[in-house]
Amino acid sequence: MKEYFKIGKLAASFGLKGELVLQHSLGQKTSLKGLETFFIEEGKDNFMPYFIESTSIKNDAEIYIKIEGIDTKEVARKLTPKEVWLLEEDFKRFAAKASPIFMVGFNLVSDGKDLGEIIEVIEQPHQILCTILLNGKEALIPIHQDSLEKVDQKNRKVFVTLPDGLLDIYQ
Repeated sequence: MKEYFKIGKLAASFGLKGELVLQHSLGQKTSLKGLETFFIEEGKDNFMPYFIESTSIKNDAEIYIKIEGIDTKEVARKLTPKEVWLLEEDFKRFAAKASPIFMVGFNLVSDGKDLGEIIEVIEQPHQILCTILLNGKEALIPIHQDSLEKVDQKNRKVFVTLPDGLLDIYQ
């Protein structure tokens, strides 16, 4: 099965010819040059491909994007605010290694115990929330400068110190 990684959302339509603004959390300014396809999740684990005609950089976290077959602002608006996903190999190519989103797929480790794989990263102003599956339930684990011990890129692990009792709420 193919792995998909959420990188952001189509935030708005732009102009009269069906262009869109893609807000991303790739951690670096990019035009996604060379990317041919991105995906939108139409249903649970049902990803629909969209083919890219052109892109240009708006700012550090936004890209203007033109999609094949989307030629009016009315049609483009129907795609907002849908989440955008990339295949794993494309995600690794475009995500900055220092960006929080790059931790997706790493394992979260606390007190020597592997808590599970990070399946989503939610960036907030003063912390990052990592979603993992803990005892079959989604658990949100906050990571900030005081709780993060280290990130082991080679072994794909994130080591953290968690507050006492945090994991108890997911039991």
